[in-house]
Amino acid sequence: MSNNHDEVTFDDVLGDEEWGLILDKDGNLKGLWIPQELSEEDVPDVVVKLIKENWGVDPNDETVYGTIH
Repeated sequence: MSNNHDEVTFDDVLGDEEWGLILDKDGNLKGLWIPQELSEEDVPDVVVKLIKENWGVDPNDETVYGTIH
């Protein structure tokens, strides 16, 4: 079976105010793609809630900085 899908990056598919989750093959959170324009802002509450409920991490907590990429 051939794969005819073109490769795309987060930059290609996400808009200026859209965030992306980076997961490994087992569904573990590996990182959070942050829009360049919002890199100095806190992660929005709805994204924090999703990450905390599923992976137990608060991406706005400075003590966990560096545990996700």
